[in-house]
Amino acid sequence: LAALLGNGLIITAIACDHRLHTPMYFFLLNLSLLDLGTISIIVPKSMANSLRDTRAISYFGCVFQLFFFVFFILAEYSLLTVMAYDRFVAICKPLHYGTIMGSRACVKMAAAAWASGFLNAVLHTAKTFSVPLCKGNVVEQFFCEVPQILRLSCSDSYLRVVWAVLISACLGFGCFIFIVLSYVQILTAVLRIPSEQGRHKAFSMCLPHLAVVSLFISTVMFACLKPPSLSSPALDLVLAVLYAVVPPAVNPLIYSMRNKELKDA
Repeated sequence: LAALLGNGLIITAIACDHRLHTPMYFFLLNLSLLDLGTISIIVPKSMANSLRDTRAISYFGCVFQLFFFVFFILAEYSLLTVMAYDRFVAICKPLHYGTIMGSRACVKMAAAAWASGFLNAVLHTAKTFSVPLCKGNVVEQFFCEVPQILRLSCSDSYLRVVWAVLISACLGFGCFIFIVLSYVQILTAVLRIPSEQGRHKAFSMCLPHLAVVSLFISTVMFACLKPPSLSSPALDLVLAVLYAVVPPAVNPLIYSMRNKELKDA
């Protein structure tokens, strides 16, 4: 409910207030749409199962859920990378901001983020459900998740999806390096600003995005890279909540707390 209300208010405020029709808020609107999609694809089914005291989901329901979850999560990661570039141009190249971040360029970058999520979702869903599942049909999670489904596959068929995972890992690592380099240059530029008010304004523009990126990346990386010895159903459940449920609920709060324009709208 917090995620629906927070993201719904941000989408409404940005859509209705012409003062917020800028690249930064355009990307924030897209982020809120992705957050709504992420939480809407997994939580309602989990709530329905809880109320009916069941743990069942159909095969095609599982395929549908996994596809859209991967789509929204990876599109959000790509969009956070685009938002880092937007902050970099705004602070490091302010005189060229209007030229570089024109409306057409912003639409193309947002479309590229959504398209990358869609293509990765097609790839992962097709590969995940192409392997025979010979270890039962019980997924130890409250939604259909790629690692949990692959644990049910036969050991010799597991290698079919490795290259798909490697492609996504390389793209994800490239986005991570881009975000880090962008913020290194942003921090360098901010520290050169002579006035304290200017530095404060620059930090207030970047800190919310940096907080959202840190929360998202840290939980996903720990969930993916933790050693098998640490794996347990309880820990996997907590980590899934941290990267799938908490960010959509917390992101609107992070972006609105230090943003006067958004609060006024």
